[in-house]
Amino acid sequence: MRQVSQKDKDTSPMKILVVDDELVSRKKLEILIRGLGYETLVAEDGIAGWKIWKNEMPKIVITDWIMPGMDGLELCRKIREAEGSQYTFIIIVTSRNEVHDIVSGMDAGADDFITKPFVQEELAVRIKAGERILGYVTRDIVIFSMAKLAESRDPETGNHLERIRYYCKTLAEAIANSDDLPLEVDKLFIENVFLTSPLHDIGKIGIPDLVLLKPGQYDDKDFEIMKTHCKIAYETISEALKRYPKADYLRMSAEIALSHHEKFDGTGYPNGLKGDEIPLSARIVALSDVYDALVTKRVYKNAYPHDMVKVMIVEERGKHFDPMVIDAFLSCEERFIEISNQFADQ
Repeated sequence: MRQVSQKDKDTSPMKILVVDDELVSRKKLEILIRGLGYETLVAEDGIAGWKIWKNEMPKIVITDWIMPGMDGLELCRKIREAEGSQYTFIIIVTSRNEVHDIVSGMDAGADDFITKPFVQEELAVRIKAGERILGYVTRDIVIFSMAKLAESRDPETGNHLERIRYYCKTLAEAIANSDDLPLEVDKLFIENVFLTSPLHDIGKIGIPDLVLLKPGQYDDKDFEIMKTHCKIAYETISEALKRYPKADYLRMSAEIALSHHEKFDGTGYPNGLKGDEIPLSARIVALSDVYDALVTKRVYKNAYPHDMVKVMIVEERGKHFDPMVIDAFLSCEERFIEISNQFADQ
């Protein structure tokens, strides 16, 4: 018998648990779901469904409301009590459509409802909605965990990650409100730059402590080693992107990690990109990262006041920083000061 590899597991169809005590309804759901390309697990009542869920941990459960022994609401409550961080998207099948019934279902932990009789097209929409929700949960956990892992290696970071993500979001929103709006800056771009900017230094995980934790300034050899954190991060995130090629947040994470030390005039690293060759997300992170480094106290320097940092940043217009990003910064500098104060290190 061929053994199932990890790759096979990662690319296998999502499992959906169907729980229904009516044979005809159960079979119809099973056939429709398989027709949509998913793997089905089937239970003839709530008690059997609960046992299957505990053993298989399917990501989506579609359960009838009225069943003997354990109804859909009780099954829903038990899953919510036991699921921990492994979120399950639960759809309740019902003929009830009164407001108080829907409230009862949501109070038990249901995510969505589908009424009988249903068709495959409607079922597909409900399942896709569930996949999106599950994707958001997984995405946020992955991003937060990876960012915190990198942060744990550097005792000086403090609230750096929180400040960076809000600086970046503020800049993206300012660019979105400007007259010269780049086509890529929409609500999804703003959300993704907020979520993924904390991963900009994830590659520092691969930098030896001797260099990463060295007090004072780096010499040339140290700096060359430190510069490799960009490619380390890019290669790591790219491996995840190969498995989830539609994950736009992973694509932005990779481009930020690789290019946030590039400079607008082409003198940055690791690839000497210039101007629009540098992804906009990375250009936004570049200014945010430098601003935070300058206004924050470090062992080797005192915190510089905002007005001094503002002058230093403007002097780098067209050199280190994209003029458009600088214009956005100048339009929202008061918000930068608020963020700096709100997430100040103790």
